[in-house]
This record gives sequence, C-alpha cells and structure tokens, in this order.
Amino acid sequence: MSFTDRLRRERVIAIVRGSDPKAAERTVHTLREEGVGLIEVSLTTPDAADVIARCVREAGGALIGAGTVLTADEARAVQQAGAAFVVTPALAEGSVTAHALGLPVVAGALTPTEVVRAVAEGATAVKLFPASVGGPAYLRSLREPLPHVPFVPTGGVDAETARAYLEAGALAVGVGSPIAGDAPHGGDLDALRTRCRAFLAAVAGHREGA
Repeated sequence: MSFTDRLRRERVIAIVRGSDPKAAERTVHTLREEGVGLIEVSLTTPDAADVIARCVREAGGALIGAGTVLTADEARAVQQAGAAFVVTPALAEGSVTAHALGLPVVAGALTPTEVVRAVAEGATAVKLFPASVGGPAYLRSLREPLPHVPFVPTGGVDAETARAYLEAGALAVGVGSPIAGDAPHGGDLDALRTRCRAFLAAVAGHREGA
C-alpha cells in the first residue's frame, strides 16, 4: 500500500509533541493501541529521534513518522531512526532531502504558490498549515484550481472540523493537541484513549477499509 493510499485509509495523522520523551513514547503506544495507524513524533520533543526509533521497533501495523523536519541533517537523522514518513511545517531543506532519501513527505504550505512548489519538489501530500487561517472554505478554494493535490489540513483541527475538511476534499487531517492533549507531557492516558475513540468515531464514515 502506498503512503497516499494509507492516508486515504486512515484519514488521520496524530501528532505527538511533548516535553517528556517517555511520556511521548507512551502516547504513541496508546494511540497505536486505539487504532491510529499514522503517528507523527515532532522533533520539538526532546530526544525525538530516539523516541521514534523505539516506537518503530514496537509499531505493529502503525507507521511512525517524524514531524517538524526542517534541515537536511534532521531528515537524515530520522531516516536512520526508522521514520516511515516526514512532515514539515513549511517548504524547507528537510523536505527536499527527505524526498531524495526516498521518504514520503507531507510538506507544509499555505498559499497557492507554496502548494505548487511543494508538489514540484516531490511532496507526497501537502500539509495545509496553519489550516485554521482559512478553514474548510479555504481548502475548497484551493482545490478548485488544484483538484489533484492531496491536502492534509493541520493546525486547529478538532473532531468537528476534521469532518468538515474531509467533506471539503482533504485526503486526511493532521491532529495534535485535540487528540493528544496533555499525554505527551505526562498527562492522563485514559483521557487520551477517550479522545482517540471519539475522534476516530467522528471520521469513521470517511475511512476506507479500517
């Protein structure tokens, strides 16, 4: 299954951005246990490459990716850690290098010019970020001239807006604190499970084969 097909199946990339490496790792495992198949560990998390490497070893059927990859060195480091995909907040050297290394890239872009450039530089999908600036209506406007671009809106996406983005034509959505909450900082894992189940239920009608 291609990464694009996996995005189409899962519809959600859960973003883990924490202050505690062990808590971030526990968050990844909990998300995986609850059925989230695409999980991004942000490099703003302390020791993120090590967290990714440990999570990859116990990933089961989930794909563990790296987020906030900005530089070529970071792209090489997360490849060595075993990341299955790379996510960037903007067009940067990290996305170009990750693509050259053969990793699927969800490259951050906001304007039409940035979107076109992201695709030209080999992005598998475009992370529309911060999506909250324009909301689902902005996504619809972008898709009119760019109907074949696979968009992954990220930034301020909760369960309700996730449905709206998917209905507006998004391939998937990226979701951070609305699903992870305080768990990556050492917070309640039971509350994480509850949020995760509610979120997956909200997008269930858009998931393929899950």
